[in-house]
Amino acid sequence: MTSGRSVLLLAHTGRPAAVRSAELVHGRLSRAGLTVRMLRSEVEDLAAVGCTLAPVEAVEAAEAAEGVELVMVLGGDGTLLRAAELARPAGAPLLGVNLGHVGFLAEAEREDLGATVRSVVDRDYVVEERMTLDVAVFNGGRGDGAPPVRSWALNEATLEKAESRRMLEMVLEVDGRPLSSWGCDGVVCATPTGSTAHAFSAGGPVVWPDVEALLVVPISAHALFARPLVVGPEATVALEVLPDTTPGVLWCDGRRMVELPAGARIEITRADTPVRLARLHRAPFTDRLVAKFGLPVSGWRGRAEDRR
Repeated sequence: MTSGRSVLLLAHTGRPAAVRSAELVHGRLSRAGLTVRMLRSEVEDLAAVGCTLAPVEAVEAAEAAEGVELVMVLGGDGTLLRAAELARPAGAPLLGVNLGHVGFLAEAEREDLGATVRSVVDRDYVVEERMTLDVAVFNGGRGDGAPPVRSWALNEATLEKAESRRMLEMVLEVDGRPLSSWGCDGVVCATPTGSTAHAFSAGGPVVWPDVEALLVVPISAHALFARPLVVGPEATVALEVLPDTTPGVLWCDGRRMVELPAGARIEITRADTPVRLARLHRAPFTDRLVAKFGLPVSGWRGRAEDRR
């Protein structure tokens, strides 16, 4: 007999560790009376490697997260970003179990899987909301009447050159006013959540997740003024690909792609719909940075009164 509760389980089915973890999670959730829902394609992938999970509710992507209390993700940040596409419209929180490398978005590690499942069964977690971005692409520039291509991002929207031989020439606009033009390899527009992803690799600052802001980080820009920028959450950032330059390409979270011809305009704003993340630990973000990046903190003593 089930409890009427359901969890969507997503796994990187190409990883043996994820297959074994899916078996463990499915078994423990099922025994606790929860309905385990999975994408039909993933159920088929698991069956192909000899892993048959029963009972399981196999569903298509369009309806996968509707009505579930949690989306549990087994994999790395890429798998969690894929899960965010399903969970965000339904408002379902995501709980990631890291089976990759850094796994900054994940809340738990594989060795803590048993305790993580217990927390899910006991509803022993809190949910926090993470800012996302709305992205609109006007492929022909403004004024031609064509509707924009729309997308969104949890981590970042990255504008990159499409040809390796030439730089991408563009103009940056903030709140309707031009700020600077660059010849560059690209530009990363990131949320605080994405500040530790592509923006970090491009030289941007790490921004604590409770800070509401939008980052603009040029990549290999040939310009005097090409520093990373942090603007307010209500700002509108626009990037215009100059008419006489090489084409570009826009990637949202490395998953959704839009081609950018010369003359294209990209407008980026804060989205109304956040991504909800389930948190098991109340540890400060500082501790997460130290653990994920292996930062050296030996010699730290802290305040004298805290050592008494």
